Amino acid sequence: MAKKLYVGGIPYSTTEDDLKAAFAQAGEVLSSAIIIDKMTGRSKGFGFIEMANDADADKAIEMWNGKDFQGRSLTVNEARPLEERAPRREFGGGNRRMG
Repeated sequence: MAKKLYVGGIPYSTTEDDLKAAFAQAGEVLSSAIIIDKMTGRSKGFGFIEMANDADADKAIEMWNGKDFQGRSLTVNEARPLEERAPRREFGGGNRRMG
């Protein structure tokens, strides 16, 4: 069964293909995603890798956690499930009167 890993400390210049290639050394990578800031369009410095099975995921954690990748030390561990968040408040003010 596939296992998703959290990867922190990713250099801002790293691409999803770079990340996927690095983690492929530990086994089959199903997907890679680097989280992008909506406002700036820049990497937030973390992402997720989905490994094909638990054994490959464990090997990837052992291979990359605390290790140097393109000049930065990575943090790699099993991703936690997404928690429910309170709905965001809108501050649009589209109907405000100018006075």
